[in-house]
Amino acid sequence: MWKNLLQDFVGDLKTQKTRAFLTIFAVGWGTLSIVLLLSFGEGLKHAILNGQLGAGEQIFIIYGGTTTRPYQGLPTGRYNPLHEEDLKLLKDNIPEIDLVSPSYGKWGAVLRAGSIQTTTMMEGVDPSFSILRNMYPAAGGRFLNAQDVLQRRRVAFLGDSIAKRLFPGVDPVGQTLFVDGVPFTVVGTMVPKFQTSMNNGPDADRIIIPSSTMAALYGRTTVSSLIVRPRDATQAEYVKRRIYEVLGARYQFDPDDEGALGIWDFIENLRMSRLIAVGIQIFLGVVGALTLTVAGIGLANVMYVVVRERTREIGIKRALGARRKHIVTQFVAEATLLAMTGGLIGLGLAATLVVAVASIPDANTAMTFIANPQLSWWIGLGTVGILTAIGIFAGVLPARRAATVDPVEALRYE
Repeated sequence: MWKNLLQDFVGDLKTQKTRAFLTIFAVGWGTLSIVLLLSFGEGLKHAILNGQLGAGEQIFIIYGGTTTRPYQGLPTGRYNPLHEEDLKLLKDNIPEIDLVSPSYGKWGAVLRAGSIQTTTMMEGVDPSFSILRNMYPAAGGRFLNAQDVLQRRRVAFLGDSIAKRLFPGVDPVGQTLFVDGVPFTVVGTMVPKFQTSMNNGPDADRIIIPSSTMAALYGRTTVSSLIVRPRDATQAEYVKRRIYEVLGARYQFDPDDEGALGIWDFIENLRMSRLIAVGIQIFLGVVGALTLTVAGIGLANVMYVVVRERTREIGIKRALGARRKHIVTQFVAEATLLAMTGGLIGLGLAATLVVAVASIPDANTAMTFIANPQLSWWIGLGTVGILTAIGIFAGVLPARRAATVDPVEALRYE
């Protein structure tokens, strides 16, 4: 039986080449469209989230703020500068905090290596800053360590971009770098990373030195910010509330006064980015589903016309003793084979295009968002499966109707 069905299918393709081609093209185009849409949507989602994570993961950056409410007889408008010892106070009182680091920032630090000079953002931090901000050392170098901070060493860690500008064609590790006229030894450079969220420029253009060294060199008594990471992201809101309570008790401000501190919440930012990315994927999925529906309707219309054109053939087969199930099976099998052929061709073309686009070098940030498709084989195979189901449905209804026609009436059909 299946051999006969395959022979009928091949014979029909030979006699109705244009119709078969258009059917396969419609199904293939629908598959190609939805797979590409969802692949580029998935790639865009990954780029958005990776760009956020490039600046830090699961952290709060806390800044001093100005009170907006009176508190225990104290007026509004009081500025609350933060200090490095606040970190110990937070860790002692909030066990849900995992890692911390101070940040002494200085914009416009003058860097000179030989005859090359530039200005950039400089930060004085603790060793945990590497984990908090995802600034990891490239092979052959290291980040700052506890001894650097304890001994106030003049060592520097460079972002990958500024390292290339200062030391073109030379390994920066071990080289001497003058920072505002003071000699420092470069101990490491950053592994390149993709970053869209940033403060005072990208980390690739930043110089990092020990917090104690920076405080001593520039006489800093207050920090630019405090960086805190909760142990568990699900406790973020609780930790944030406790930060206001602990620092509010020290600096005498209302713990409900959000203006008294500025907190850059990376956890909430990442949550919002995920929602935006999912929204984009849903939109692209709806567009793809509409394209898929058009392809399915086209397939159904073609199968309806096929059945009408072959009414006399059906009548002959019925007159020769063919059962209704044989007639139905023939057209369902034909519709299924056409749908699967078109779907697999479309999936193959989509996979080829995704691989080709993904191989394009990320020359800039825009290309990172565009040329970063992520192919999901489950989506692709699911699309082919849906189209195949549509093909079966499209073949069943007209075939069942044709199979119920009286053979004599079918033979009279023109």
